[in-house]
Amino acid sequence: MDFYYYPGSSICRSIIMAAKVLGLELNRKVLDTTGGQQLNAEFVKINPQHTIPTIVDNGFVLWESRAILIYLAEQYGKDDSLYPNDPQQKAVVNQCLYFDMNTLYPSFVKYYPPQYRGSPADPEAFKKIESTFELLNTFLENQLYLGKGDKPTVADIACLSSVSTFDAAGFDLSKYENVHKWYLNAQKVIAGWDENWSQLMELKKRKVDARRTTK
Repeated sequence: MDFYYYPGSSICRSIIMAAKVLGLELNRKVLDTTGGQQLNAEFVKINPQHTIPTIVDNGFVLWESRAILIYLAEQYGKDDSLYPNDPQQKAVVNQCLYFDMNTLYPSFVKYYPPQYRGSPADPEAFKKIESTFELLNTFLENQLYLGKGDKPTVADIACLSSVSTFDAAGFDLSKYENVHKWYLNAQKVIAGWDENWSQLMELKKRKVDARRTTK
């Protein structure tokens, strides 16, 4: 399975973890989006939207990370634990995936990257992060997994990738007891955590080096 990605990207790291959980081998093809490689004619022919991550599975092309997570779970999962068949359980997992896509990770993007580019911190954007984590903390009340079951789902994988990005940026997760408990457990039970974290640290180093060279 060909996997087009950029190392360190949150949405790409979620696919790597899912593949590890499922025991899948990915034929990794790095696209340096900072240098515009995603606009190469060869890749645009594969994915007209020229976004990453993108997979090509025996000729089947798919992009959008949450859609890829669901596809991998349904196509290669030994059971339905990663993506439940029960309509209500599935709905909860979908709800959490949409929360990650529309609320959790965007709150990171609006606060941290502008600072990487030299802009001052936006206190309102930080308040949005805090309110988002308060919601996540409520979701995790009396449960260890986002899917409300006894095993991790694709929702946990997606949110683990996002939450670890906040952690790497220095956001204090310990203030949110349920999130912190979930986060520590997820690191233990979701395969690929070590690579997820090492890619984050490498990405952080690249950003620091880039800032130094522009000063």
